[in-house]
Amino acid sequence: MEVRAITPERHREWIATHGPVSFLQTPAWGEVKEAWSAESVGFFLGGELTGTALILSRTIPRTSRSLAYVPEGPALLWEQLATPTHALKALADYAKARGAFALTIGPAIEWRAWQAKTVKDALARANTDPTAPRSLAHVDPDHVNPTATRLIAALEEANFRPPAATEGFADGQPAFVFQLPLTDQTEESIQAGFNQLWRRNIRKAEAAGVRTSLGTEEDLAAFHEIYQLTAARDHFTPRPLAYFQQMWRAMRSEDPDRLALYLAHHEDDLIAATLMTRVGSHVWYSYGASTTAKREVRGSNAIQWAMIRDALARGATTYDLRGITDTLDPADPHAGLVRFKVGTGGRAVQYPGEWTLPLRPASTRPIAPPAASKGDENARHTPH
Repeated sequence: MEVRAITPERHREWIATHGPVSFLQTPAWGEVKEAWSAESVGFFLGGELTGTALILSRTIPRTSRSLAYVPEGPALLWEQLATPTHALKALADYAKARGAFALTIGPAIEWRAWQAKTVKDALARANTDPTAPRSLAHVDPDHVNPTATRLIAALEEANFRPPAATEGFADGQPAFVFQLPLTDQTEESIQAGFNQLWRRNIRKAEAAGVRTSLGTEEDLAAFHEIYQLTAARDHFTPRPLAYFQQMWRAMRSEDPDRLALYLAHHEDDLIAATLMTRVGSHVWYSYGASTTAKREVRGSNAIQWAMIRDALARGATTYDLRGITDTLDPADPHAGLVRFKVGTGGRAVQYPGEWTLPLRPASTRPIAPPAASKGDENARHTPH
């Protein structure tokens, strides 16, 4: 196995022919992260391109060394590898040769999954039984992927450091996400899977006359205005408007379907707005914003339903609501986010998380992706 640089064009071609990968592993995402150096690389076996990675690098001030970060990647057909060890070593050797003092990767491969009913039952038990698990990680999953289990064993063998235990969201990408499978679904079957509150709120929005529509680049300023209000209300640091403008141009230049802006209006007022990303058959709810005013007309539920319907109509197999924490503790404010997303009737999915390999052991610097590497801050709060 050998890792070497490839062109963005070849990178995009591989993604297009080998199924969906994370939008954080597209060449366009390297253009969005302007504070980082971005490089497309390929994994070659016998001269054949068998996988890709977008490596983001940031140089440590006053040094020539950098952190190499592969968010939600690399993109490899892990189940087809006899062992992941050779791929991990090849990527580490490449990063080290390029001057990296550490390599952080976060393969977006499903490890464990819990159906909505399992999560609901666990939340209910935690609410009434003080001895019940307070973490989803301590609840028996409904599915375990042996390929991911082998990958985790290979990471340990290769001396990668596992994700640090944290409460809430850490820097980098979330290990737990919530997904709504769309394969063999209809609008009716999806709504049947929603809980009663979701269905009631969608009907409430329809009765109130909430209108949803697709926005243009010119509408990003209006999105950003209520996004800033959301950030103040939910206590996170907002990104500047220029960030979203660059995101729009870079991602839609790569593929017009890569990014879409959804708007929800009540009468003449913009009450909610979201950004949806797409790679192949996988769709993500990436950023969302809503006003405090007119919350009773449930614009956030209306806009989510519009995105789900559009994803289904365009052949998507997964609608990804992005990050949750593993908390089941009713006293934890993040439990509200879990309850909101589990109301869609989907499934909680755990990835292996972000693992870090020190490449220069003499370094005493903390090894973790800087906060600026986050890709989905606004998927980390409960939409209103």
